[in-house]
Amino acid sequence: MQESTANQVAANATSSFTEHLQRDRPDLLPYNRNIQHGTPAAALQAPHATTIVAMSYGGGVLMAGDRRATMGNIIASRHIEKVFPADHYSVLGIAGTAGIAIDLTRLFQVELEHYEKIEGTQLSLEGKANRLGAMIRGNLPMALQGLAVVPLFAGFDTGAGVGRLFSYDVTGGRYEEHEHHTVGSGSVFARGALKKLWRPNLSEEEAVAIAVESLFDAADDDSATGGPDTVRQLWPVVYTVDATGARRVPEDRLAAAARHVIEVRTIAGREA
Repeated sequence: MQESTANQVAANATSSFTEHLQRDRPDLLPYNRNIQHGTPAAALQAPHATTIVAMSYGGGVLMAGDRRATMGNIIASRHIEKVFPADHYSVLGIAGTAGIAIDLTRLFQVELEHYEKIEGTQLSLEGKANRLGAMIRGNLPMALQGLAVVPLFAGFDTGAGVGRLFSYDVTGGRYEEHEHHTVGSGSVFARGALKKLWRPNLSEEEAVAIAVESLFDAADDDSATGGPDTVRQLWPVVYTVDATGARRVPEDRLAAAARHVIEVRTIAGREA
C-alpha cells in the first residue's frame, strides 16, 4: 500500500509545488479559505501591510518596507516585516492582507526551492516573476472580498547581469518596472519622493538612504505607514540584491540613515 502511494506521488511529480498542492491538497493553499461568498469586506477585518518601495541602483536592486500593519484605524503591529528573500537572487515585498500575503510568500519560497530540487537548476528571473503572477491570480476570489495581496518582486538576472523589478495587480497581471516603483497605502507619497531623489547608477549606500527617506515621506502623510521609531529602535526592513545575492541591510546602517533624515529636517524646521 505504501509502495503504491509512493509510486503514485512519483508519477504525478511536477516542478511546481503549487500545482502539486492544487491537485492533492488544495485546502493547504493560502487562498483556499472557507469564507462564505458575499461576506461584506467590512466583516473581514484583518491586519494590512502597507508601503513597499523598490529601485534599481548601479549593480543591483533594492527593496524596503516599513514596519507597521493596520486594521482599520488601529495599529495592529509595529514589528511586521514585509520584505523577504524569495531565493538567493530575488526578494519579495508584500502589501495588502498581511496573513494571506505572508502565507503566499512562504509558498513562493517553497515553490522556488522545489523547482530547483526537481530540475537541478534555478528558475530564471522571468520564470519566477511569472509563477508569482499565477499565485496572485489564484487569490482573485479573496481579493474580490476585500482580502487582496499586491506584491513587488525584484531580483538579479544572472543571465543579463542586471537587476530587474516587477509589479503586479490583483488579477496576477505582471509588469516590469524601470528605475523604481512603490505599492501600498503610502505609495503615492513614497513615489513622489523617489521621483525627486532617484538617479541612474546610484551606489548601494545612496540607494539605502533614498529608500529610508522615501518611506519617511510616506509615513509623514499616510497614517498606515510607520516611520522610523527611535524609541523602540525600529527601522525599515531593507534588502539589496546584486551579483553576489540577496542581503539584508544591517540595522545600524538603517538607524544612521534614519537619524540623518530626522536631523536634516529638524534643522530645516519646515512645516511641510
